[in-house]
Amino acid sequence: MRILSGDAASRRVRKLEFRGSEFATVEPKVRKIVDNVRRSGDRALRKYAAQWDGLPLDHDLRVSQAELEAAWAMAPQGLRRSLRQAAGNIRRFCQWQRPREWSRRAGGISLGQVVRPLGSVGCYVPGGRHPLVSTLLMTVIPAQVAGVANIRVVSPNPSSEVLAAASLLGIREVYRVGGAQAVAALAYGTASLPRVDKIVGPGNIFVTTAKKLVSFDCAIDFLAGPTEVVILSDRCRAKFIAADLVAQAEHDPAALPIFITISKRLARDVSQAILNIGNPVATQSIRRNGAILLAASRSEALAWANRIAAEHITVDAKDLPFIQNAGSIFVGDYSAQAAGDYASGPNHVLPTAGIARFRGGLTVHDFVKVITVQRLSKPGLRNIGKTVTYLAEVEGLTAHAGSIRARCPDA
Repeated sequence: MRILSGDAASRRVRKLEFRGSEFATVEPKVRKIVDNVRRSGDRALRKYAAQWDGLPLDHDLRVSQAELEAAWAMAPQGLRRSLRQAAGNIRRFCQWQRPREWSRRAGGISLGQVVRPLGSVGCYVPGGRHPLVSTLLMTVIPAQVAGVANIRVVSPNPSSEVLAAASLLGIREVYRVGGAQAVAALAYGTASLPRVDKIVGPGNIFVTTAKKLVSFDCAIDFLAGPTEVVILSDRCRAKFIAADLVAQAEHDPAALPIFITISKRLARDVSQAILNIGNPVATQSIRRNGAILLAASRSEALAWANRIAAEHITVDAKDLPFIQNAGSIFVGDYSAQAAGDYASGPNHVLPTAGIARFRGGLTVHDFVKVITVQRLSKPGLRNIGKTVTYLAEVEGLTAHAGSIRARCPDA
C-alpha cells in the first residue's frame, strides 16, 4: 500500500475531496430502461429480468408466502440465531433513534410537531457478488419501527438467506427483480409491483443512476457509490487497521481504502501488514485506490479526514470530538467496521462520494414525516398580528394581511 506524504499526500486529499460519480457514463442507457418500464410496465420489467437475471418469462415476479416460509424453515440454526441477534440489535437502536412528537405553549400560541410514517417504501437488496442479507435487515427494520404499512423488497435472484431474513421480519412482498428496472417499477408502479413513496438501499451504478433519474417523482434516500473506509490513528494496532481496510475493500474493486496517520512507524507497519492479504477483490481495490497518508501534524490529519468525508471512519477516542464529516464513526481498537455492517445496531446504508458532508446514514427519520402543528388563540394571534400584517405588506401580499385583519381588525 503506497505511503504518501507532503505535497503528494495533499494532492491526493484534494482529489478525494472532489471525487465524483460516474453516473454520466451509464445515464443514457439507464434512462432508456427507466422510460421503458414507465411506459410498458410488467412487459418491460419481465423482459429485463429474463435478459439479465435469467428469470423465466412464466415465473412469478413476486415470491410466494410459501417460499418465504420454506426459506426460514430450511435455514440452518446458525443463520437463524445470527439473524435474530442482528435484527434485535438493529431494532433496538432504531427505537432509540425514533423522532418524538412534542408541543409547547407560549403567548397564546401552541406549537409542536407530529410524526407520521410514510405510506410505502421500496427496499433494494443487491444480488450481485454477495447475497446481502444484512442490507435487508438494515432497510426493512427502520421502516418497520417507523410504522410504514407497506414495505416492498426487490432483489435480483434473491438467495434463500435473503428470503429467510424477509420471513423472519414478516415481510409479505418480495419481488425477484433488480437493477434500474426494479427502481423504475418501484417509482412508477406496474401491474405486479405497486409504486412506493420512497426507495432506499444501495446498488451498483445502474441502480444508483436510476434512483437519480426517478428522484423527482419518488423520494430516495441518497445516491451511494462504492464502499469507502478511512482509518485515522497514531496508536491502533497495525493488524487491526489492515484487517478493516481489507474488510471494506473486499466489497468492490472500486472501493476506497485510506489510512491517515502522523506515525511513520505505524504507516510502515500497516503497509507491511497488508502485503499478503489473500483476497482478490480487496487486492484490486487497494492497488487501484488505496493509500496511506502521512500527515505532518494531528490537526492536518483531522482536516484531511473531514475533507474526505468518508462513508466509514475509525478514529482513536481522543479524535472523536473533531470528526465533523462521516457516514458512521467507529471508535477504538475493537470497534471493527464489520460489526457495524451486520449486528451492532446502527445502519450500514451510508453516504459515499463526499455526501457525508451534509448527511449521515439511513435512519428511522428517513421513513417518517415530521409535520409541524400550530394552534393560535385570539390573544395569541393579536400578539403577533401587527408583525404579520407589516411583513405581508412589505412583500406586497395584501391578502395575507387582510386574512389577519379579518380576525384582528387592529392588526
